[in-house]
Amino acid sequence: MIRVLVTDDEPLIRAGIRMILSSCDEIDVVAEAADGREAVDLARELRVDVALLDIQMPVMDGLTALAELRRTAPEVRVLILTTFGEQRNVLRALTEGGAGFLLKDSAPPELISAVRAAAAGEAYLSPATTRQVVDLLASGDTARRAERARGLLGRLSDREREVLALLGEGLSNADVGRRIHMSEGTIKSYVSRILAKLDCENRVQAALLARDAGLRSDTPDRPGP
Repeated sequence: MIRVLVTDDEPLIRAGIRMILSSCDEIDVVAEAADGREAVDLARELRVDVALLDIQMPVMDGLTALAELRRTAPEVRVLILTTFGEQRNVLRALTEGGAGFLLKDSAPPELISAVRAAAAGEAYLSPATTRQVVDLLASGDTARRAERARGLLGRLSDREREVLALLGEGLSNADVGRRIHMSEGTIKSYVSRILAKLDCENRVQAALLARDAGLRSDTPDRPGP
């Protein structure tokens, strides 16, 4: 069972999210919070698996609460909830170790998928925000990021670089395993080592680093059986 905390300063938003998540048998919404400070306290006290945090909240905003949870309860996976158009918040949430970023008007199945992905140790980026992140990154200091990323790749073995390249394509562990004929469990171990070697908090950070370095996979995508 995935233990979830829902945080938003609007009671109706919290009730709607709870109703959607409670429709999934494997998800248990164990608590709600109205601000970031309360969310941090409840997440630690109740040992939740996934915390959903709104960005704009009183007392403590969602991004500050994310940083606090990463410092004091790193085992809690954090999904950030927000409205459309806040690209810099997306980037900050990812660089500070958020497990994903989800728009409040996302479809119910997407919300459930995001919680499942976060609980499984994977990062989730709402499809509607992906282009925002790409556009924002393209406007930054690409030369400096590329130089740093290429330097970090020297820490990886050839196989780890191959796995990283496929992460950069946005593939799941299962899809990566299918492409290079390895089990999903083996790929999960590779991903853990890659994140540790690159000092990345999650696979989204690693995928962005692969993109900055210009890393591309030479492994063809073969149709499944």
